[in-house]
Amino acid sequence: MATADHLKALIRSHAEGDDERFFAIALQVAAQAARQGHTKFAQELRDLVDQAKARPKAVSTGQRTRPVPIVQPRGELAGLLTAAFPKTRLSEMALDEPIRSRIDRVLLEQRQRETILAHGLAPLRKLLLVGPPGTGKTMTAAALAGELSLPLFTIQLDGLITKYLGETAAKLRLIFEAIRQTRAVYLFDEFDALGGERAAKNEVGEIRRVLNSFLQFLEQDDSDSIIVAATNHPQILDKALFRRFDSVIEYRLPSQGLIEDVMRARLALLDTSGVQWSDVVEAAKGLSHSDVTRACEHAAKNAILQHHTRIDTSELIEALSERRSTHR
Repeated sequence: MATADHLKALIRSHAEGDDERFFAIALQVAAQAARQGHTKFAQELRDLVDQAKARPKAVSTGQRTRPVPIVQPRGELAGLLTAAFPKTRLSEMALDEPIRSRIDRVLLEQRQRETILAHGLAPLRKLLLVGPPGTGKTMTAAALAGELSLPLFTIQLDGLITKYLGETAAKLRLIFEAIRQTRAVYLFDEFDALGGERAAKNEVGEIRRVLNSFLQFLEQDDSDSIIVAATNHPQILDKALFRRFDSVIEYRLPSQGLIEDVMRARLALLDTSGVQWSDVVEAAKGLSHSDVTRACEHAAKNAILQHHTRIDTSELIEALSERRSTHR
């Protein structure tokens, strides 16, 4: 039946007027109920969703409309930042408990930031996320923005880093001015391109100067924004960076239990009664959350295209093998 996270997500999506998300969560509840043997309730819930989707949307003078995002980078910032307004929630992510607990703590401190500031302390807001590709680092930034109803600005490193002396540092200053002026979540993805070790022999002087500027801007920043840096290669980051962040969170490849949770959730609307989960989980060992999710989606689409909704063990293992082969 519905979990506490499902109920909260349903209420939140209804309050935001997000019908698509509301229906998707309702279908997740139906799928979970079906797995627990409540087949009649599950079918009734699916029927209600189908009926609601088929109804024309009412428009009335008293009806609330969704807010239109108005925060967009302009001028020089237009080539340095891209804006998004994610509705991602932490409950949608498959994370190991230690990581989830640390992200929950960031959210708690951000929601209580006025109280924390009133006592002369600062809430957690400068985060360094490290770990293999596809383990949820970028999605975490989206979830922070979604949970706090903030815009997500992603820094475009190809527009930031140039070969001209001093130009990159000047652009970096513009970004930190934006961080101070507009409260949002700011994501420096593939951060190793900017934060590489200053002593590395193959680094040019300009990159070292840029890193020095970044360290200075980050240390001086006392804005209300959340700064998230994510990298797949923490080993090449300059050691001075780690102590400039409030929290360094390490992401890992999913455990076997988490792999099964990811797969069951992604295939919840299909018949998985014939799946030998122990065999499938073994076949998925060593893959990332993203790889497992994409393999499930591939197998699900195959089933749909063949006009059936039953997934078997061999189909999933084949899809997982294809995902593994893409990394060779």
